[in-house]
Amino acid sequence: MPSLEEAQRTILDSVRPLGAETVPVLEAVGRVLAEDLKAPWDFPAFDNSAMDGYAVRAAEAPGSARLRLSDYIPAGAPGARPLAPGTAARILTGAPLPEGADAVVPSEEAEERDGAVTVLQAAQPGAHVRHRGEDLPAGTVAVRAGAVVGGPEVSWLATSGRLAVNVFARPRVAVLSTGDELVPPGEPLRPGKIYDSNGLALAAAVKQAGAEPVLLGVACDDRAALRSLLADGLRADALVTSAGVSAGDRDLVRHVLEELGVRQLFWKVDIKPGHPTAFALREGTPVFSLPGNPVAALLTFEELVRPALLRMMGHRHVFRDAVPAVLAERLARRPGRLALVRVRLERRGAELVARSAGRQDTGILRSLLDADGIALVPSGTGELAAGSLVEVHLLRQPPGGAGT
Repeated sequence: MPSLEEAQRTILDSVRPLGAETVPVLEAVGRVLAEDLKAPWDFPAFDNSAMDGYAVRAAEAPGSARLRLSDYIPAGAPGARPLAPGTAARILTGAPLPEGADAVVPSEEAEERDGAVTVLQAAQPGAHVRHRGEDLPAGTVAVRAGAVVGGPEVSWLATSGRLAVNVFARPRVAVLSTGDELVPPGEPLRPGKIYDSNGLALAAAVKQAGAEPVLLGVACDDRAALRSLLADGLRADALVTSAGVSAGDRDLVRHVLEELGVRQLFWKVDIKPGHPTAFALREGTPVFSLPGNPVAALLTFEELVRPALLRMMGHRHVFRDAVPAVLAERLARRPGRLALVRVRLERRGAELVARSAGRQDTGILRSLLDADGIALVPSGTGELAAGSLVEVHLLRQPPGGAGT
């Protein structure tokens, strides 16, 4: 039975990034680049003005110098006449610097009157000039493959004239709930039945991670029906099931997967909740069999499935940010497996303080709704006193920010 870290390592060693695909720039946001982005030309492509003002020769523009205006150069102009000696050209931000000019005098440092401009402060060579190639020379790598596309990357792509870009593909993740007691939401709820929340919740978690969920519905505890739906799920890039992985006479998932040629790498993890979690492979397709309890299913998804999906999408940082926090109150527990404790977080001065998000029973969803993070209490550890330090995996930023 692996520890949490051993299970995570086994899973990540078993998955690889999917192939690349070309998508429109805006569809690439949040996805991982599968190519280096190089400068197709010098950036900027020509010397240009960083200010509205006057293009001058710095040597001809000491303080109080008066220069005749010889040209007007707006942004977008195809070019400008060379600057004649003893003159200045009115120039706008982004406009090409005329040949012969080596500085720009900002408008607020000059006075224009009667076709001439008086320089109020001496111009310095290179002042307020954006030089050709100063940002990036042609052929330079601007963004490395592996970067996540955001606003700056989109800005660079647009600046380069790109309408599409190569990114790692998003895995299609089949999600299957199992159990005779489950009814799809929206159908009449008969006595003894409960609505299937795991299907939609795990699909939402898949989508939030950036992958594409494929809902297979609910499989009853029947070998033939389960086999058919699991076979459908194995056609996706990954398969996530919930329930049916314990040791009861109706826990059929692992056995049916074995019949379908799926090779189990581990069953059960040294954690609580989430102990009866299995991981398997079929020809490189990862299969995650999670507990049926909604809290345990979502916690094991966070710690075991989400990192694998991110790795498949080319991400390099695949785990939630981990921060140290001080317990605000005593945490009572029996020594045993590594505990995944749902906690709320708050900032007190330089410290991050954690307190229980509520009852930690696996049937209490409210404490997961209220949680900012998952505190990891090591296996073998019993009661923790207030003031003890714990590691917390952040689910969201608490008020005031958690920091790292």
